[in-house]
Amino acid sequence: MSNNQHAAKAKRLRFAPLAIATGVLGAVLLSVSMSGTLSGFVASIQNTSNTTASGALTMQETSSATGTAVTCNSTDGGTVSTNAATCATINKYGGSTTMIPGQTVSTAIAIKNTGTVAASTFALAAGTCTQGTNGALNGTASDLCTQMTVVITNTTTSTAVFSGTLAAFKTQGSIPLGAAAPGASTAFTIAVTLPSTLGNTYQGLSVSQPMTWTYNS
Repeated sequence: MSNNQHAAKAKRLRFAPLAIATGVLGAVLLSVSMSGTLSGFVASIQNTSNTTASGALTMQETSSATGTAVTCNSTDGGTVSTNAATCATINKYGGSTTMIPGQTVSTAIAIKNTGTVAASTFALAAGTCTQGTNGALNGTASDLCTQMTVVITNTTTSTAVFSGTLAAFKTQGSIPLGAAAPGASTAFTIAVTLPSTLGNTYQGLSVSQPMTWTYNS
């Protein structure tokens, strides 16, 4: 065998592994490039509007007992973050300073759910009744809170809420009033009476008692 033949054979042997490797790489690349067109069916859904938010529970009290419409909101004097206002412009006991024995003073109010969510519970609770004086001429009696009575009626449903003395109203605790849907308004009448049996020792006296209306979602 001539030297030229040996050289050609040696050259073929050197390039054989390279040719094999190139062929394998080409097959892999061809397989990858064809996988997109040769894959199975595909389906997908993308949800882009996935949101949620909290509602608001707010209360409004209104009364026209004085001849002028008065409104108090649970957000008055703050924001919905506090949502607990003090309303001194609606006097549920009428504010009379000239009551006589046997007289009843009635006040009509309404409590409305001005929020966007329902109140699953609605309640009323009275604070402590305190006695004071009215004017310069004052009787010596010290138990007006246990003598003066109050009758509270839910006039929307024509049901009694409470009937008794102001002192007993406090001890009644939280009185359930049902539920309140958004936009629902519940009307009440609060009637206070100075008993006809009281005499001169009850002249020139006053009483004061806070009330709290509460919604819970």
